[in-house]
This record gives sequence, structure tokens and C-alpha cells, in this order.
Amino acid sequence: MRIAIPAEDDRGLESNVSSHFGRAKYFVFVDIEDNEIKGHEVFEIPFEEHGPGDLPGFVKEHGGEVVLAYGMGQKAVSYFNDFGIVVVTGAYGPIKDVVKAFIEQVLEVDPNWREKIKGEKKENDECNH
Repeated sequence: MRIAIPAEDDRGLESNVSSHFGRAKYFVFVDIEDNEIKGHEVFEIPFEEHGPGDLPGFVKEHGGEVVLAYGMGQKAVSYFNDFGIVVVTGAYGPIKDVVKAFIEQVLEVDPNWREKIKGEKKENDECNH
């Protein structure tokens, strides 16, 4: 299984999950075999601005099968669903810890992420998808 996680920076498993999928500059792709992390790669997002479907296409091109993110708009979720990619929202913290918790089926997510993202959007008036 290959898990894609939007990251705050390029430190790989040591990075934190980005608070908003659409603003992440990096993605960490983590390869899982036999419920263990076998490897990971960090990719910088190749475009300055993106439209609906661009980031889901990027994840698909890099073999992502699951996306663990904090906040994500419904359009992006729909694109991922169309590609057959599973989306889990509300994930936060260090990527290594988030992936391990997901593998062990004990991942705790923030149930209030939507309200927090809406509050940020109102303050910043950014990322309308």
C-alpha cells in the first residue's frame, strides 16, 4: 500500500501533516508492506497554483492509494474517489506517528477540522476549493 500525506516541509517522516491539503508544498509517499513502513519519498508539488483535480492527479501519478490529510475540500475528495483513492481527513501530527497509527487502526482524527478550516479561510480568504 502507498499512502500519500501533504506535508508542512520536506523532512519526510519527520514532517507534520499540513493543516490544509491544497496549500501543501510537499507530499510524503509512504510504502507499507506487512503492516510496516518499508520506505518513503518526498516530492515537491510541481505547480505554483493548482486547479480542481490537479493534486489528486499528482497523487495518482505517484501511486498513492490512500491519502491521510487534515483538511480537504469536497471537490478534491470527489476526485480522489473517482480515482479509487481512499481519503481520511482530520489527521494531524508527525507523519511517522500518523502512518503508524493508521496501520495499527488507532488513528485519532480531529472531528472539528472543517470548522477550523472554515475559520482560517474567512481570515485569509484563500483556497476556494
